[in-house]
Amino acid sequence: PITCHVLDSSRGIPGKNIQVKLEIRESSDNDGTETWKIVGQTYTNNDGRCPNLVSSDYKITLNDNSSAIYRITFYTSKYFNELGQKSFYPYVQVIFEIADPNQHYHVPLLISPFSYTTYRGS
Repeated sequence: PITCHVLDSSRGIPGKNIQVKLEIRESSDNDGTETWKIVGQTYTNNDGRCPNLVSSDYKITLNDNSSAIYRITFYTSKYFNELGQKSFYPYVQVIFEIADPNQHYHVPLLISPFSYTTYRGS
C-alpha cells in the first residue's frame, strides 16, 4: 500500500543503496511531542525502488480522525558521500497523511546535492 523510489536528478539515474525508513505517528501530545513507530526499513535497489518497504500483508490503520500520519526518512548523506559529493541535506523526511487505506500511496523523491522534490505518485 505504501511504496517509494529515489531518482538522482543531478545525474539522471536511480538513487541506489539509500537507506529508507517508514514510520507511523502513534500519538501527538498537546505540547507538540510526537511518538513514531517504525513499520518498515530497507535500502533502495539498483532501480532506486523499495519493493519491500512494508510487508505484503501490512494494513494501514486509521486513527480516531479517520486518517493516519506517516513519515518516510531517506538517508541521503551516505549516498552523496560515496560519490565524493558534498550535500546540504543529511537526510530528507517526507510526512504525509492517509485518509483512504484502500488506495496505493507512492512517494517519489528526486534528489540533488543541494535540493530535493517530492510528490504523490501513482
